Amino acid sequence: MALSVVDVFQKILPKTNCRDCGFATCLAFASMVVSEQLPLKKCPHLTQGTIQRYQGELDAQHQAGKWTKRDMAKDALEWAKERSASMKFDDLPERIGATLIEINDKPALSLPYFSGTIHITSEGITDQDGNALCRWEQVFIYNHMAQGGGVLPKGNWKGLEQFPNTVSKIKSMREHVEEPLIKHFTGRCEALRDAALTLGAEDVKDSTQSADVVLFFRPLPRVPVMLLFWDEDVDDGFKARAKLLFDDTITDHLDIESILFLSERIRQLLCGTE
Repeated sequence: MALSVVDVFQKILPKTNCRDCGFATCLAFASMVVSEQLPLKKCPHLTQGTIQRYQGELDAQHQAGKWTKRDMAKDALEWAKERSASMKFDDLPERIGATLIEINDKPALSLPYFSGTIHITSEGITDQDGNALCRWEQVFIYNHMAQGGGVLPKGNWKGLEQFPNTVSKIKSMREHVEEPLIKHFTGRCEALRDAALTLGAEDVKDSTQSADVVLFFRPLPRVPVMLLFWDEDVDDGFKARAKLLFDDTITDHLDIESILFLSERIRQLLCGTE
């Protein structure tokens, strides 16, 4: 049986997202191993024994034509679904802040999501109108279900760099979240506030905050996010800045990869992009 991207990620790689291989995540490296015949030895943290055990199997499936370019979002979604498959809906409402309901006579969850509500069934995750959420959204929600955390937010805010094992993610946060927000909203603080309010955010700017805009989001009941935005000041030579802060309990609810997926989704919704 051919090794899939998820197989390589779960069974072989260290899952540290250290970037020493030149790729942003272990999942991205796994995709290249399967679809582009990248040798396992390009991961400097694999033992010779592990490489010898699996490289021959990969070579055989490549020679047999059992490799294709993979859809990373699809693979990540399959993995996230697998992680959450053992979760019983009855166990989840109190832990993640959901309500147990029935849809077509089957158990389901109703979960507040930004300014609306989503429905989680055994078939997938949809909005209130039955439209499927995008795959990356479903990934971090399934991972939230599987993570196991039930602790309530404490109001202690941290930047991504203050959490363990995030060194490889700082660049992604900057390139895919902060810089697009800066580009889209420099000189447009009111537009940022308006976009955030449509997502159910609160404007919590007060005299104790140095930022020009301070917005409090609750994308999920147990997962609050704060956005700070400093507009440019040409006279003083200050460039615009954007910064997402997370409650220090977030790693009880989401893995680091999913925190980045959630951050990118906030940026997409604010900027009106996909």
